[in-house]
Amino acid sequence: MSTIMEEARRGVVSPLIKEIARKEKVSEEFVRNGIASGRICVPHNPIHDPVPAAIGEGMSVKINVNLGTSRDMVDVEQESEKLKVALKYGADAVMDLSTGGDIDAIRARLLKECPVMMGSVPIYETGVLAARKNAIVEMTEDDIFSGIEKHAKDGMDFMTVHCGITKETVQWLKKCDRITDVVSRGGSFLTAWILHNEQENPLYKNFDYLLELAREYEFTLSLGDGFRPGCIDDASDQAQLSELMTLGHLVQRAREAGVQSMVEGPGHVPLDQVPMNMQLEKRLCHDAPFYVLGPLVTDIAPGYDHIVGAIGGAVAAQNGADFLCYLTPAEHLSLPDVDDVREGVIASKIAAHVGDLSRGIGRDRDTRMARARKKLDWQTMFDTCIDEEKARRYRARGCTEESEGCSMCGDVCAIKIVNIYMQKDKKE
Repeated sequence: MSTIMEEARRGVVSPLIKEIARKEKVSEEFVRNGIASGRICVPHNPIHDPVPAAIGEGMSVKINVNLGTSRDMVDVEQESEKLKVALKYGADAVMDLSTGGDIDAIRARLLKECPVMMGSVPIYETGVLAARKNAIVEMTEDDIFSGIEKHAKDGMDFMTVHCGITKETVQWLKKCDRITDVVSRGGSFLTAWILHNEQENPLYKNFDYLLELAREYEFTLSLGDGFRPGCIDDASDQAQLSELMTLGHLVQRAREAGVQSMVEGPGHVPLDQVPMNMQLEKRLCHDAPFYVLGPLVTDIAPGYDHIVGAIGGAVAAQNGADFLCYLTPAEHLSLPDVDDVREGVIASKIAAHVGDLSRGIGRDRDTRMARARKKLDWQTMFDTCIDEEKARRYRARGCTEESEGCSMCGDVCAIKIVNIYMQKDKKE
């Protein structure tokens, strides 16, 4: 059976490609070529069969929303409500990162309710189960790959797999004198496993077998950044870049096997280094779609990291990032609640749109808003903005529905004044 990538290479313009081309307002041939080359990926496990969406070159910037329980907070109904809020405000993808409760049942529930592409990090569940029995470092190779296959059979469209952490790259981690060492949960599992067992990372050693599973179940590999910097002082160091170079080789191997892949990175990065990090990924990973967390461009804003991530995400998108992983105000502090998810999604959607504008995509929406403001057409303004409910609440402060302006300017609204005299000038 041919994969999505292999069909595209044979020149097949599938219904999936046609739908993506329509939504992205590009030619079908552009989408087909992008998928065939690996510069565009379409996470789409047939078992789940999500709404078609594409990530990569020439596509609008997409955003992902992380959901999932923890050991201390297991509330499936709340996770379901978070999913509804994420979808309401425009999430293009969702990941289930659950580590508490009945993880399989939670994943099944979210998959059933999620119409957009959905991802997971299978080693989280594998590690948690190993820890419940004995210790994370007691995971076996069979445990790791059985976990991946289980998630594939459930219908996951993409999976984060930390294949770039190797015995060699772990040595770079020891040498580069980091402050935060490893902040990736999956990265920490595998780093500890390598050091404890003195063996090669099974996901790297058996990468060909991982490709076989990806082909069989048609899921996209999201090549995880296990050594992403956890503070801006650690950004762009040897550990991060050595892993990135390894991922570049794995991207090539995935393409040779007809398997779709994208690359994750880079975590905490000062703003001046964001463009360079985007360009490095594209160069070292052969223009693979880039999936970024943030980047977080300062470390001192707990409670506001959704804003920090949106600042970094906008600059990242301007310079080539294709897929933004949202952050919420709860980042580094707690499991997010429903309100945190709402704030995080909206901040990330703004960042993605700002990035799109810099790439010549989506300006018509801003033009529509500008024309509505010129006419003091509040209904069109509300219909056009990202968060209509919040805009309506602010508009209602001190204003009646009949008011033309807002309660800040009142009768001295600049647009209203100039509109009156421009119209008089035209009549004269």
